[in-house]
Amino acid sequence: MAAELNSEAFQITAHSVIIRRPAGREYELPNLWLRDNCPCDDCRVVETQEKRFILSSVDADLAPTEVGLDNSQLSITWPDNHQTRFPLSTIDQLMIPEPKLHQPWPHNFTPETFDWSLFLTHSQTTVASLTSFMRWGAIVLTGAPTQSESLELLSPVLGPIRELLFDRIHNVSVTGHVYNIAHTSLGLPPHNDFASYSFPPSVQALHMLQNETPGGESIIVDGWAILEQLRLDHPEYFKILCEFPVPFREFDQDNETYATEPMVRCNIDGSIHSLRYSNQLMQMMNPMQPGIQQFYSAYRELCVRIMHRESAARSTFRLEGGQLLLVAAQRVLHARESFQPVAARHLQDAYFELDNVANKLRQLQASQKSE
Repeated sequence: MAAELNSEAFQITAHSVIIRRPAGREYELPNLWLRDNCPCDDCRVVETQEKRFILSSVDADLAPTEVGLDNSQLSITWPDNHQTRFPLSTIDQLMIPEPKLHQPWPHNFTPETFDWSLFLTHSQTTVASLTSFMRWGAIVLTGAPTQSESLELLSPVLGPIRELLFDRIHNVSVTGHVYNIAHTSLGLPPHNDFASYSFPPSVQALHMLQNETPGGESIIVDGWAILEQLRLDHPEYFKILCEFPVPFREFDQDNETYATEPMVRCNIDGSIHSLRYSNQLMQMMNPMQPGIQQFYSAYRELCVRIMHRESAARSTFRLEGGQLLLVAAQRVLHARESFQPVAARHLQDAYFELDNVANKLRQLQASQKSE
């Protein structure tokens, strides 16, 4: 076994290598993890840096035959004499938690506004706007075109439009194809679209082409903030909403989408991943199924909090013609007040994916760092 250098210490166990870093940090690195992540050119595709090595080629009880450690590198020799060398900086970096981009809304929150043209053409504005979007879940673009189908122009920043049934770009007005409450002048309660899909879209762009009617103010609700407070106040309700399957359906004369899923999905660390909430698309359930009374108690409490007009997680504003509201659709619910259909009101919306938006932000940030 190689001698220890610069007072760095390590220990070999039956299944792992334990290394001790400055400031009392101790990392236990499983043997199979060390072998699986070998960064050498034999274990990676050199041109793409994809992993080439597959764990099925080694024994389950694999253990090093030799370990060396110095200030900058962990070196391992395996029974077949393969050499693995890990920069310690790489291991240290893996121990840093991923930063949480999203933040709860401050009091009296309204989405930040950015110029449409600069959003599409000026990298610094694009970075600022996408950073705000990832943080708060909503931004508004001003000075947008008022021509139909202008949402197609957002693809260079937001990625390709996610096509769904019914319409690629959806027209919301009291005339035309009427198949849900959005096509009336009634108030539209907070919801996210296409809860009836197994994987609903994660970004929605709502583009106001004309708005000359009295009323119809736009509403957004930070659903994740509502859920976090519910989890604090009623953890048993939160658990039910994460587990109880709820059916959602959207249909017209030609198409139907149907999904049965819990309203809340969490990441492995317990943080909220998505909220699926649509009063108008939720379907009738078997009243005798186990747990339904408990579900309805939890669901009612969630409804009360989402519909609370003075909630700190709610923001109301008017969207004028030539303005566009962009929302993180699995976090932020959108709604509108009722309006008087005495003049023109025409909104178009389309869907994008948050992964593509996050990718664009990373690309631009990396480009700015390299300049």
